[in-house]
Amino acid sequence: MVRSITNLSRSGLSDWMLQRLSAVILAAYTIFIVAFLVKNPDLQYAQWAQLFSQGWVKIFTLLTVLSVLVHAWIGLWTVATDYIKATFIRFVFLLVVALTLFVYVLATVTALWG
Repeated sequence: MVRSITNLSRSGLSDWMLQRLSAVILAAYTIFIVAFLVKNPDLQYAQWAQLFSQGWVKIFTLLTVLSVLVHAWIGLWTVATDYIKATFIRFVFLLVVALTLFVYVLATVTALWG
């Protein structure tokens, strides 16, 4: 049995549910952006800026990036615990993943509200 404090929760079922929920949010955001791009074929910067100036779009975007974080963390944690047997290498790998995901969230918050 693999025991680790680096997983998102204590239950495989809750990790599975979180990953599925995050996938639904990612799919919804993808559909939203694709629909916006199809509806505005001659998209200009002003239209794009107007879209992202709306509070609900900022929140939806942040929720989507947080969903990427959850989805990626669960997936990469699972892969790391299954395939990287050396504890130190697995720890370093997961540390790099965590730092990268943190930077992504920080960059998103800065871009949306900075």
